[in-house]
Amino acid sequence: MILSAALMHGLGHQPGAWRVRKGPSSDYVSPEMYAAIARKAEEGKLHVVFLAEQITNQEVGAARPCGAMDTASVLSFMAAVTSRIGLVGTASTTYNQPYDLARRFATVDHLSKGRVGWNCVTTAHAVAAEMFGTGSHPEAPQRYSRADEFLDVVIKLWESWDRDALVDDKKNNVFADPAKIHAINHKGENFSVRGPLPFPRSRQGRPVIFHAGSSPTGRDQASRFADVVFTAQHTTEGAKAFRADMRRRAEGHGRHPDSIKILPGMNVVLGANLEEAKRKKAALDGALPLDYQLAVMARICGVSPALLGDHLDRPFPVAEFPPDEELKNGIGWRRSIIDLATSEKLTTREVLSRAPSSHHHIVGTAAMVADAMEERLAAQAADGFTMMVDMLPDGIDDIVNLLVPELQRRGLFQREYSHRYLRDMLGLGASARS
Repeated sequence: MILSAALMHGLGHQPGAWRVRKGPSSDYVSPEMYAAIARKAEEGKLHVVFLAEQITNQEVGAARPCGAMDTASVLSFMAAVTSRIGLVGTASTTYNQPYDLARRFATVDHLSKGRVGWNCVTTAHAVAAEMFGTGSHPEAPQRYSRADEFLDVVIKLWESWDRDALVDDKKNNVFADPAKIHAINHKGENFSVRGPLPFPRSRQGRPVIFHAGSSPTGRDQASRFADVVFTAQHTTEGAKAFRADMRRRAEGHGRHPDSIKILPGMNVVLGANLEEAKRKKAALDGALPLDYQLAVMARICGVSPALLGDHLDRPFPVAEFPPDEELKNGIGWRRSIIDLATSEKLTTREVLSRAPSSHHHIVGTAAMVADAMEERLAAQAADGFTMMVDMLPDGIDDIVNLLVPELQRRGLFQREYSHRYLRDMLGLGASARS
């Protein structure tokens, strides 16, 4: 199976991780920490280190660290201290330009010798517009329309040099064959880009495209463009249905269903034994005031914190949630939590503990996590998993030292890297054009 480790929120997926972990809070901008994480993940033979990105800190203010550094720059640094692991970074189609983004990620793909991917997102948070001076923040239909065109342009730019365009014939003064370097001459609703990129395509053809779309529009976009889909699914049935739907959609766009890999998030708190895992969970939960937890859940669900507070020890008030079409963002993320709450008849307080985020949450030993992974793999609900690392760098150490050996013992995970390029490591084959 494919295993990816997601680095979120600056110092861990759990927002309270910065208060629990050892070390200064300034580690979230520390080159030493990112180097240690990349090396440890590669030691464990993980396929991918996956960087989230928050363009600004306006959503959280001064409440906690956030992952707002430029991901392409961080990936470039991590590439320099590793040689095999895949490196994926998030960047927005709403607040970037396709030529600049294509050039940045293709640069890092060259510097890493073919190990880079781009996680394509449409920025949902309106405060970003204030940072970039673009006026009003576009609504979801406009964001996805722009993203469709953005993806199309980026892929064309990445493939604007044929694989054999670079000739390197010094004797005859032929650097490259101009007939094999193509201006894309794109003119669309949002962009006008002549192209091509100013350097050859990378060793793996082009960077791998990750995507996290879960709404109907997001799923359709991912099924057309994405190589890997990162999704939030608390239940096995939900994950199975999502994977089957994405494979059907990919086929509908003329793609082989195996050309798209589904990696649901798994929010894990690991311990050498169950008691240790529970102690870690209690510390992480205890670092967050109840009103903060309610505010986060309320934002995901599109309701007021007061509504959830009134139902704290009553059933999770799903019937009072606004319909999907009124939700500004995260339809799939909210659906994941609703599926868990309704299937297990949870109270709001239980939801806050069992679903601190939209991702399948497990507190326990490596064997317990491996059991859950085996169940989903057997149900054809996943091609692998994105580990939502609870606390950095400790959570990476737990995955590599505890979970990876258990998965290897069961024959579920690689013991060595089998390929040089990320695209081949993920079983994706060649990119669109040869």
